[in-house]
Parts: sequence; structure tokens; C-alpha cells
Amino acid sequence: MQNRPWLLISAAVLSLTAGTAFAEDSRDPIVIPVHNWSSQIVMSNVVGQIFQSLGDSVEYVSTDSQAVYEAIRLGDATLELEVWEGAFGNSFRAAMEKGGIHDVATHAAITREDWWYPMWTKDACPGLPDWKALNACAAAFATPETGDKGRFLGGPVDWLKHDQEKVDALGMNFVVVNAGSAAALWAEIAAAEKSKTPIVLFNWTPNFAEAVWPGEFVEFPAWEDGCDKDPAKGPLPDKVYDCGNPANGYLKIAAWDEMKVKWPKAYATLQKVNFTNAQIAEMAKLVDVDGMEPEDAAAEWLGANEAVWKPWTE
Repeated sequence: MQNRPWLLISAAVLSLTAGTAFAEDSRDPIVIPVHNWSSQIVMSNVVGQIFQSLGDSVEYVSTDSQAVYEAIRLGDATLELEVWEGAFGNSFRAAMEKGGIHDVATHAAITREDWWYPMWTKDACPGLPDWKALNACAAAFATPETGDKGRFLGGPVDWLKHDQEKVDALGMNFVVVNAGSAAALWAEIAAAEKSKTPIVLFNWTPNFAEAVWPGEFVEFPAWEDGCDKDPAKGPLPDKVYDCGNPANGYLKIAAWDEMKVKWPKAYATLQKVNFTNAQIAEMAKLVDVDGMEPEDAAAEWLGANEAVWKPWTE
């Protein structure tokens, strides 16, 4: 019989393709990290419950929101569903440079994280949203703990927003005080609303707060890549962090490199996961306003949005 190498090659390709098509996901649990803000916790439960509908096992692990990228690249966690450019871009990029973690997809949602105020604050500081006007009004935000300086209420310390560095670089008349959790931020806004007390604090979009308390972000000098590392970037030639955070930031999904091999069905679904600002705000609202537990909020969202997520599993 005459040798036909192309037949052997075709058979090998078909064998490999068939093996890939019918590969089963590992019975080991997919480890999904959860952090300390509601949309991430609910979204993690949403995707986890989708994986469970595929027959996968899922384990949720409370993980530091900066250290999680190192955990993923080492395989101690499997994925991250909310990689915010402003808060976690540096940690994500550093982990990818080491290897073991990759960029799976980018959500449709556009993110922003920065200093923010509810609209009633403008009555005490009409030059807002300009940061120089805010600085000139600093005394309106003073509290007993800050003396004659204004108080800026930052997020939890582990969110690493570099607010103190921004205050120092721009010479602002503010003291940074860090809240212990996202819930503490919402409680402060609600308390300030009762007496229309001026308040400036860390906030972000997407979340439910923008629907409950209309407000605006403070406009700092525009973000430039390298503003946090290179003094030549930004308006002040001898300072870093002399700028705002990205105004149109990404929200990405990251995964351990071996996920696609160990859980191919789940990974194929993960590649299609894509949430909008409104969907993420709704997830947060179910917990922060409606008082649901995250796993129940996830089940509620999935039940109401089958047309959104069912195609991801096909």
C-alpha cells in the first residue's frame, strides 16, 4: 500500500479535536475569590452558580483584592471577575509579567473610581467639580478629627487608591480618613443626607449609589499613563500622583492559565461573561438596598436574566 502521510496527519488531528470536544471539567472545585464590595461578591456567586449548572464544583474564598492576582497566577485561586483598571491595574499587570495569569475578557461596563460628592454638597462649594474649588472650600468639610482641614473619606486601606499621595502631590488642605468597608461609605452618605452636610468621599461606578444619591466626581488633572510613577507625567514636573484616576477605565476578567485545561467547559463560558454598568449596579442594589444575602441575590439575578446568561453556556 502506498504511504499517504496526509491521512496519518488528518487522523491525528481528528483524534485530538475529538478529545478536546469531549473533555470533561475536573471534579476539583473552581476557586472563586470574593472581596469586600457587593457587586464583586454577587457577581462571583452569579458566575459560580452558572458553573454549578454545568456540573462543576465551586468554592468561594475570601481573598485580599490586591494579592488575588498573585494567588491566581500560582493556581491558588482560579479567576477574578472584577479587575478594575484604577484600583487593580498595576497588580494585574505585575502578575501577568510573571506568568501564570491572563486577560480573559473585558466587560462592556465602563469604570471610574475617584473622589465624589452628593449633589447637595455643591450648595457649600459651588465651584465643584473642579478640584481647586474643592480645595478652596476645604473648611466646609472639616470635622473634629481633622481640625481646620477638610476630611476626605477614602475606601478601605487595601483598595490602595493612593489618596494621601494625591493630597500631598497637589498640596491639598485635606486629611484622608479610611472607611473600613463599602457599607461604611454608604452609611456616611446616608447620615450626611439627613442634614445635607457637605461630604466628599471615595466612590465608583458602576454601583447602586449613583441611582440613590445623584452626585459627581471631582475633576482632577486628567489621568496620564505613568502619572503614578513618572514625575514628568501630569501637570507638576516633580510630583507623582498629581492627577485623577482613569475616567473611562476597563473592567476585566482574569484567569489562571491552567483553567482552560482543567475546566474547559467552564473556561469557554467564562470567555463569554460580559456585564454592563446597569447589570452590575442591579447586583449591588440587591444586597446594599434590598438586604439580600449575596447567594440569594445571585439566584434572583439569574432567574430574572436567563436571556442574558444562558447563551454563555451554549
